[in-house]
Amino acid sequence: MGDASDDRSGPGPELTVGTRVLVRRKAEADATGEVVEDYAALTEPGGAGHAWAPAHRWAIALDDGRLVFADTDEVTVDPSPRSGRRGTHRRESSEG
Repeated sequence: MGDASDDRSGPGPELTVGTRVLVRRKAEADATGEVVEDYAALTEPGGAGHAWAPAHRWAIALDDGRLVFADTDEVTVDPSPRSGRRGTHRRESSEG
């Protein structure tokens, strides 16, 4: 039986590298961050992933500094306005 919650093809913003997202997992609190990499080629049947260690599609730099890997069903485009928060995972160099 298919799960209706897997259908993410409805209208709305597309998930791509650079998109602000909300990560929702059963065992963790919700977290926001920015997609930094898309590993779609590794998650497709016949891709370079391993059956014993399947790859998750999205690499996400969370606002708290962690890097997490998530599947599409765990990620939605962040609905909250966050001006000035984009790209917070990058360290700024300071001189002097």
